[in-house]
Order: sequence, then C-alpha cells, then structure tokens
Amino acid sequence: MLEIKNLHVAIEDKKILNGLTLTVNDGEVAAIMGPNGSGKSTLSYVIAGKPDYDILDGEILLNGVNVLDMEAHERAAAGLFLAFQYPLEIPGVTTMTFLKSAMNAQRKSRGEDELPVAEFMKRVKAASDRLGIAQDMLRRGLNVGFSGGEKKRMEILQMALLEPQFCILDETDSGLDIDALKIVSEGVNVLRDSKRSFLVITHYQRLLNYFVPDTVHVMAHGQVVKTGGKELALELEASGYADYKTLAA
Repeated sequence: MLEIKNLHVAIEDKKILNGLTLTVNDGEVAAIMGPNGSGKSTLSYVIAGKPDYDILDGEILLNGVNVLDMEAHERAAAGLFLAFQYPLEIPGVTTMTFLKSAMNAQRKSRGEDELPVAEFMKRVKAASDRLGIAQDMLRRGLNVGFSGGEKKRMEILQMALLEPQFCILDETDSGLDIDALKIVSEGVNVLRDSKRSFLVITHYQRLLNYFVPDTVHVMAHGQVVKTGGKELALELEASGYADYKTLAA
C-alpha cells in the first residue's frame, strides 16, 4: 500500500526527516508515536503534498507509484486523505457545498458521473447520523464556530464520504473529550477494511484504546527508531520517550 524509502526532508534549511523508512500494508492500522519535534506531523504533511517542504532524497510509493511526483489534489484523487490536527475554518463555504464538491471531484477523477442530489443527501445523512453530527452544522460555513470535537467529527465525515485508500490521522485525539473521542473512533472503526490502510499519529495511548493498531512505530530525530505491536503503545504510556530520544541521535 504505502512504502516510504530513505526520506530526507527539510524546511527553511532545517532538517526534519532523516532517512525515514516505513511500510504500511493493505488493511493495516499503523500508529506513529514520539516526542514533540520528532517529525510526526511533518511526515503527514509531506505524504499529503503540503508545499514549502524540501524533499532532499527518498520516495513515497502508494501502490507502487511515487506520489512525490504528484500535486496535492492528484494525491487525493489517487486515494490519500489527511485529517488535520487543527482543521481550518472556511467562512462563506457551507459544509454541504464543500462535501458535494469534494465527492464529485473525486468521482470525476475516476471517470464516474456526479452523484444525483438525492443520493448525495442520503449518503451524507447516514454518515452524519452515525458520527453524531447535527444537520444544522451541515448548513453552516465549514468548521466555522465548531468546537474542537465537532471539527474532528467533520474530518471523519469527509473521510467516510470520500472512501480513500490510505488515511492519515494527524493527532485526531487532540482537544477531544472522552465522549467525542469515542464517537470519532467508532466512525473510523467502521471504515476499517482489508483494502484501506491507516497511519495514526498520536502522542498518547488513549486513542489507541478505541482504535487498536496492528503496529506501533516510535519516531525520534526524524527516523523510526523502534517498531512493535500494540503493547508498545502501553510501554510508552508507562515510561515515556526518554529512552528513545538518543537512539537516532
């Protein structure tokens, strides 16, 4: 599914990723944990195609194709999805308008017809009901005036409707209370599939109580310094990251 080979990345002449290598297989849920400044969010942005990063070396292969040769919208059309740690507010663009445009753009990229309005409404209602999203939120500007939990639910709603192949969750648990965390995690769990993979970036093990990973990777100094099973997350919760900060130094 996704294979990252010897990835070196800098921004404003500061090196952030240092030969990072990582593989996430079809249907796998991989968690990345690590201290602040280890490069976790940078990795998510580089995969998704955020500009301003300098790719010094390496490859990011999605189903064998190097996405570094693609623009961000082309990566999205190829099946990549990034749920942001801090979703942006877009005044003047209603949530429903945004969802309809995004879904139809993806369908067009696959050579499919636009969704009929009735079918679009049916899909949005079913997914929003499952995620506890009130219908009046869908008529408001995208994320405008939403709480942190509402913004994260909206991200998961987008993911549910777009049905990407590879989903990156960048600290989705940030700012969520337990009830919101459960709802978001349940929405994500519904999307788990043998043909859909996830890269879950988090500081804390609590998210992984609800969204159990197949593998856990520890990042430090822009590299993956240790890989294990879900029990590794429990170890990190108990002991912290001190033992890993010097491994890649």
